[in-house]
Amino acid sequence: MFRKNYFTFLLTITLFLISSVVIFAQNSPVNGRVELKKADGTTEPVAGALIEVFRIDIKSKLPAGKTDKKGNFAFAGLPLGAKLAFSISAPNISPEIFPNVRAGTQNMVITVSAGNGKQWTEDEVRQALASPTSTGTTEKSNAELTAEQKKQKAEYDKQVAEIAAKNEKVKNSTAIIQKSLEEGQKAFDAKNYDLAIIKFDEGYNADPDFAGSAPVLLNNKALALKSRGFDFYKKSVTDSANKASLMEMVKKDFTDSINASQKALDILKTATTTDANLQKSYDSNKVAALSNMVETYRLTLETKADESKIQEAVATLEAYLLTQTDVAIKTKVALNVADAIRKTGNSDAAIPLYRKILEISPDQPEALAGLGLSLFNSGAVADANGQKQEGKAQMQEGLDLMQRFVDVSPTKPDDTQQMKELKASVKEAVDYLKTQNLAPQKTKTTSTKKKT
Repeated sequence: MFRKNYFTFLLTITLFLISSVVIFAQNSPVNGRVELKKADGTTEPVAGALIEVFRIDIKSKLPAGKTDKKGNFAFAGLPLGAKLAFSISAPNISPEIFPNVRAGTQNMVITVSAGNGKQWTEDEVRQALASPTSTGTTEKSNAELTAEQKKQKAEYDKQVAEIAAKNEKVKNSTAIIQKSLEEGQKAFDAKNYDLAIIKFDEGYNADPDFAGSAPVLLNNKALALKSRGFDFYKKSVTDSANKASLMEMVKKDFTDSINASQKALDILKTATTTDANLQKSYDSNKVAALSNMVETYRLTLETKADESKIQEAVATLEAYLLTQTDVAIKTKVALNVADAIRKTGNSDAAIPLYRKILEISPDQPEALAGLGLSLFNSGAVADANGQKQEGKAQMQEGLDLMQRFVDVSPTKPDDTQQMKELKASVKEAVDYLKTQNLAPQKTKTTSTKKKT
């Protein structure tokens, strides 16, 4: 009678080097338009308006931009979390300052009025920003305005007040986000995952719905949780007295990591834009979230923190693979997940993954061995349960694949420990199958036929 998880690798610490690289996003695109509000209340785009970018948290001026013929502008990447202000100038308009700009904002609308076309100096911009009463626009006095213009001005002033209130909120949240990113990264680099998680949470909670920063902070938090969970696992290996409680902590951190990544994905699902640079930022954060989820599910299965998450792992893997075009990356990630599933003893779930890998990378050695071992295990179980014909067919196919693995991957002095263990498992399986009157059949190409 065979155990379903027969001939699997032994779990060793060396197999669990976390491969994810933490990349803390530092820049995010900004786009919008500049429009002129005319005396009759209508608006028109301002073409060729100069938009100068100033950092307010430090004395620094960033590269400027100009609006196109439709009044649209776009900056490919401004510092995430920095305090920024725009100074807008163009012929026949009054200079305007738009304070509290934050990286990641899209579809900004900057309204200007007619004027003399002055361009403010950097010192004038900074002085105006320092003055709580300065608006940056030269206004006519109320005495010079008609009744209709006064009405329009009152409506405009109301809008300005609302924007000012929102800007103040943005200013406060931006400062928190910037600080949390810096302190969180520093803590992560020092492997102080407890502090890193707290800091990334602080930044996320400052503006949990802002697609320009929330997914970045959630992804960073997810990486910190995964790293802390893996540390708990390593402790559990050597601390048998506290193994059970430590493994509960492993399970919780891995689960929380996956949930944080999923929350980032949920935010990005509703984040739509026509700006190519901003969309690139969204796509990058989506890939980062999926990558972390796939790796965390793999660790969840391999550490045996929760072996019930096979379906979720496969679904996330499929979503991640859709974002990749590099065959080597797709093969490596899929192989890691397939191996993790096989080691849980669920060979039936691992088999289709290995087949897909061989469709992508024919004769990939580890996939040949993994599929061969999985078919052998499933065949042995079927045979033991009285399904003789099906069991024999699976074991024969598994033997053929394992022989193919031996042919394409001969033993080498520089084989890794993982490869040595894999070859030992294959040899043990092949030796057993030969005692069952089975012999490997020569095949011209790798067998990937479906289970019958």
